[in-house]
Amino acid sequence: MYENEIYSNSENGGYTSYQTGSAYNTIYNPVAAGDDGKKKKKGTFRKFVISMGLGITFGAFAGAGFYAVHLGAGRLLPANQEVISTETSQGENLPGDAKMDSINYVTYVSDDISNVVASVMPAMVSIVNTSTRTTSFWGYTYQQSLPSAGSGIIVEEKDGELLIVSNNHVVANADSLEVTFIDGTTAEANIKGQDSEMDLAVIAVPLESLSQETRKAITVATLGDSDNLKLGQPVIAIGNALGNGQSVTNGIVSALDREVTNEDGTTGSYIQTNAAINGGNSGGALLTITGEVIGINSGKIKATGVEGMGYAIPISSASPIIADLMERQTRTEKASEEEKGYMGISPQTVDSAMAQQFGIPQGVYIAQVFEDTAAEAAGIKRRDVLVKLDGQKISSSEELMKAMEYYKSGETVKVTVKRVENGEYVDIELEVTLGDWPEENR
Repeated sequence: MYENEIYSNSENGGYTSYQTGSAYNTIYNPVAAGDDGKKKKKGTFRKFVISMGLGITFGAFAGAGFYAVHLGAGRLLPANQEVISTETSQGENLPGDAKMDSINYVTYVSDDISNVVASVMPAMVSIVNTSTRTTSFWGYTYQQSLPSAGSGIIVEEKDGELLIVSNNHVVANADSLEVTFIDGTTAEANIKGQDSEMDLAVIAVPLESLSQETRKAITVATLGDSDNLKLGQPVIAIGNALGNGQSVTNGIVSALDREVTNEDGTTGSYIQTNAAINGGNSGGALLTITGEVIGINSGKIKATGVEGMGYAIPISSASPIIADLMERQTRTEKASEEEKGYMGISPQTVDSAMAQQFGIPQGVYIAQVFEDTAAEAAGIKRRDVLVKLDGQKISSSEELMKAMEYYKSGETVKVTVKRVENGEYVDIELEVTLGDWPEENR
């Protein structure tokens, strides 16, 4: 016999033998078995029909169960749900007859944050600050115009202005500010208010300078509540990283109420996150995954070996300051030579080196207060150190003179000076009503 050859033998009681390879096998042959084979055939067919019926019934119930679970999951877990929470609710809080001792609700976390980003991106802007840097070398003074990049968040439309919040260091000492919106259009902005201590600023863009298309493209951000943040909560950071335009990173809340010392020596309490925050992100938004602003990105630790440590000003702390800054007068134009306000002091810069050497705060040292001037009337004294003008941090006499160019004679401006009392410097806030410049100094 050849391999796999089959032969039959009707004399062996209805069984057929065959060979596969080198092995012999036997199968039942109902034809050769006669009447007994017919009975066997009927029994086998009946079992087959019953099995098929049970299979169809089981499949129908399984399909219905799967559909019900899928439908229920779709209602409990919407496709775009982005919130992590596991909560226990008591039965009395359940609707209708759905009463039980307790029930756990678990929401789904999606890796896809594109819908959230698309909804908040129209409220984000890029900012370019063009300022003049003055340097001295070998007795010569050089001036250079330098641009720097930052970010901002649209927070309100009010009194014909589009108001944008950012970091103070993003807009400070600007000769000009250019804002780029989501549709790629640009507009000039002016500083409305600054708070150097909290590193916050509000800038304003006249709505009349924006086209109808741009006004339709942009939106106002929703400010959230940073007091209820939890460690590990997912967050999204958006900003003009490295000045290349808006980009998106995400991470979690790494720490809360983190005390950080800034480059200028001041300290602040921040939200720490591992979402990437680099140069240009400053002034941008730190958001929940439902799109609410819960922080204003402020910077990143610049140290060798440090990764994944970005910081944001908590929005709950920033909101009252932002509200105050939005109420200030927008400085759009410099005062003319005839209108320019006069304080009446002889200023001297105290830089970081002098501050460290002599133990004097960095700012503008008041070498002299002239008689019968606005400064004398306001209570400014010799040896005071002026550190703020209308909330704006002042670190040199050049910065003070530059800021004063926007104030007219007769205007009242708030100044902060540091004065020695009981052997240590304390902050004193004064209001100065500016006077006219003397004719000989015009």
